[in-house]
Amino acid sequence: MVARGRPEPLAAFLTRTRWVWPLLALYGAGAAVASLIVHDPPDHREWTLIALISLSFVGCGAIAWYREPLNPVGPLMIVFGVLRATALLVLPTLTALGLTVGILGQDLAIAVFVLLMLYFPTGQLGSPHDRWIAAAAIVALGPLELLWMSFLPPEDPSLPANLLSFWPNAETADAIDSVQRAMLASAQLALAVLIARRWWRSSSARRRVLMPALVGSITLFFFTAIFIVDKIAEQIPRDLIWLYFVVFTSVPIAMLTQMVRARFAHTGIGDLLVSLHGDVAPERLRGALARALHDPTLRVAYWLPEYEAYADGDGQPVQVEPGPRRAVTPIDRDGKRIAALEHDDALLTDPWLLDAVTAAAGFALENARLQAELRAQLDELRGSRARILAATQDERRRLERNLHDGAQQRLVALSLELGILEARYGGDPEARAQFAGLRGELAGSLDELRELARGLHPAVLTDHGLEIALEGLVARASLPVALDLRLSDRLPAAHEVAAYYLVSESLTNVTKYAHASSVSVEVARTNGELVVEVVDDGCGGAREAGGSGLRGLADRIEALDGRLRVWSPEGGGTRVRAEIPCG
Repeated sequence: MVARGRPEPLAAFLTRTRWVWPLLALYGAGAAVASLIVHDPPDHREWTLIALISLSFVGCGAIAWYREPLNPVGPLMIVFGVLRATALLVLPTLTALGLTVGILGQDLAIAVFVLLMLYFPTGQLGSPHDRWIAAAAIVALGPLELLWMSFLPPEDPSLPANLLSFWPNAETADAIDSVQRAMLASAQLALAVLIARRWWRSSSARRRVLMPALVGSITLFFFTAIFIVDKIAEQIPRDLIWLYFVVFTSVPIAMLTQMVRARFAHTGIGDLLVSLHGDVAPERLRGALARALHDPTLRVAYWLPEYEAYADGDGQPVQVEPGPRRAVTPIDRDGKRIAALEHDDALLTDPWLLDAVTAAAGFALENARLQAELRAQLDELRGSRARILAATQDERRRLERNLHDGAQQRLVALSLELGILEARYGGDPEARAQFAGLRGELAGSLDELRELARGLHPAVLTDHGLEIALEGLVARASLPVALDLRLSDRLPAAHEVAAYYLVSESLTNVTKYAHASSVSVEVARTNGELVVEVVDDGCGGAREAGGSGLRGLADRIEALDGRLRVWSPEGGGTRVRAEIPCG
């Protein structure tokens, strides 16, 4: 469904070694149980607690590995439990091999625990700070550990030294030990602060996921305190030891709790299927998915192949890309991309839930994608129609200007020259009659040209506004027109043009077809809409699909997201009403 973001080399390593982890888990559990059977220290209850901690981590690690084989969190839990169980098994033997393996095992377990907290829950290191903390823990408990053991003498001369003790020197060993403790304490405190900061800044969904890591960071804080007290005091307080064990034991319990909670979250898929029954609106679908995934910040984007882009439920383009604490899960159906979910990246820790929810909602998402695609196409159609209308209007305005500045001006100049010629040669009655006829033809041509220019685009509308343009239109009408204007200020140019042509075309239709005796025109701006209404008392029978020009007016109105309605019963007059959004 989606790339989970794990490093490829680590995933490849976990794939190649997948047979190792069940065997390690069995060995760790066996070692923990065997330590309790073989050794019976009646006054050391902490040994029993360490065995229980080992078993808890091994068991949780096995479950985590089984659920997500490519996530290193499960193997790290198993390794931690194995190291602790091995140390518990061999340390009490008091042999050189037992001491060596036991010391290395219990100290390396600390480094593994640090790595576990850093990798949990996503299975990857999230920032450079994570890498620095991991490096400090590995160096302190890797090379420095081996160096410290090479100078470490036995605590009692009667006891054997560890196998790596080549140059026993207590002072040198203590100096190296101090460096180790300082590095490890700094790394542990930095880790506690880092995880606490992440938890504090996270969403509620991510906080639930990070809770085990937060508990682990608190554990490390107490562990650091134990290290410091152990260095400056002869004996660690017993209460502090018990507190350390209790807090440490709570880490696997918290991880198991998180896993159980995630499993219970899967039961919401049944509710999701019920809520998606029937035709589901995109916003309702988003809400259902958000509830099923327990992520109120969820966003759904639908893939539109025609545009090669994502869009929301309304068909509007949206950007879908990962961000800080955000992840994107693409959704495919029948091998084709249909949508993508942008969600809290904490959901990546439960890929089964993501896959199950997206599979359950696949059909509804496909339907919603088709709706979004249809809305996008409608928006594109509206935009295309608006652009065509604007281009047409610009061309009309250009033609009107060319006629006014070109042919009309030449006709006016020709009329003046004709007057000059008439004054010079008009003494003859026959010539005067010819001049009079020419002046009449010229005046008629000039009137027709002006009427044509007004039909293309009324210049008065651009220069003086809709109110003056309509008053001029009514004044030229051939029948009585009652004009009611309620406009407080100028309207957008496209709205003024649409209203003007609606009134002009309606008056022309009334004159030609309606046989009316009167007309009323009402233009008002109310409730965020421009309302234009033309009513006559003629014979009616006008049809929007007929040859009256109403279809063209409807296209012009609808291009502005408006609506044109016509009532025209036979013998009952005609009422044309346009409502255009005009905020």
